[in-house]
Amino acid sequence: MSQPAIKTDSQYLFDSNEKPALPLFDVPLIEATDASVKDYGYMVDNADDCDIEIVRWPAAGWRPVDEDSGDEGGFVEGTFSGEWTGDILMGKNDAVAGHYVLGWSVSPDRASSDEETVPRDQVLLWHMNYHPDGGQLFFPLDKKPFVVPVALPGDDFAPEKVVAFWCDGSRGLYIHPNIWHEGIFPVEDKQRFMDRQGRVHARVSCNVGEEFGVYLSVPLKR
Repeated sequence: MSQPAIKTDSQYLFDSNEKPALPLFDVPLIEATDASVKDYGYMVDNADDCDIEIVRWPAAGWRPVDEDSGDEGGFVEGTFSGEWTGDILMGKNDAVAGHYVLGWSVSPDRASSDEETVPRDQVLLWHMNYHPDGGQLFFPLDKKPFVVPVALPGDDFAPEKVVAFWCDGSRGLYIHPNIWHEGIFPVEDKQRFMDRQGRVHARVSCNVGEEFGVYLSVPLKR
């Protein structure tokens, strides 16, 4: 069976009020522990001890890529910042020069960029992505709680496959290549993280709102 055509335009900066109101799909919130995250990655006590997995460049034909080549691009590192602006959660990733609307605390057609109109106890998430070229480390610089939504690898993404890990801020979270995720969500107004990821920065995206007709409701409070 042929797969449906998927739009790959992932424009991250836009006027939130232009997005439609959609039903919400509740994402379960799980405490991040060594056991709970093991299928997705692992918890990190010291960022200096965390190696980033780099995936070998795929062969274009039947001849394989030489084993001593194709995985030498290394990684990039920078600060990822998450900050609420009114009802809108913004993200900025200096490691890859990224700037994003991550989500909202209220339906985007009613979201204010000037003031907090509802308690910030959830993020309505419109998009997720994965990196086929390498893993990624999120390490808190401010030592405050944060939340990361994730799903296991596979292009047959679906909202029911998403879980959110609540991290207490004392440790970082590393995710393997191909793990669906989105930016880190601060539990408080703003937070900074050390981000380390593959230099190639290949990104495969899913616009959840357009593809499934829902926003993912990711809780921020335990």
